[in-house]
Amino acid sequence: MKTLAEFKQSLNLEQPIGELSVQLRSLWYDGKGDWYQAHAQVDHLKDQASAWIHAYLHRKEGDIANADYWYSKAGQIRPNLSLEEEWEQLVFQFL
Repeated sequence: MKTLAEFKQSLNLEQPIGELSVQLRSLWYDGKGDWYQAHAQVDHLKDQASAWIHAYLHRKEGDIANADYWYSKAGQIRPNLSLEEEWEQLVFQFL
């Protein structure tokens, strides 16, 4: 997958296709509405990229304090965007 449109189209499938990074796999499950599976992909990882996804997921969950902790670990600041816009930006970032 090379584009956001292709990534979104893949959400119609039962399983993620191809060799997705753990970050994209997490975003794929989130895009399918499976927050728990999305979280399980990055929960145990300590790298900055995974922390950024982790932050987004906790923001989506509504746990802003925890989200801000993970944004800090990722070297990011919580964006002033809708969750949908942030999801798209993250997918674009990791494609």
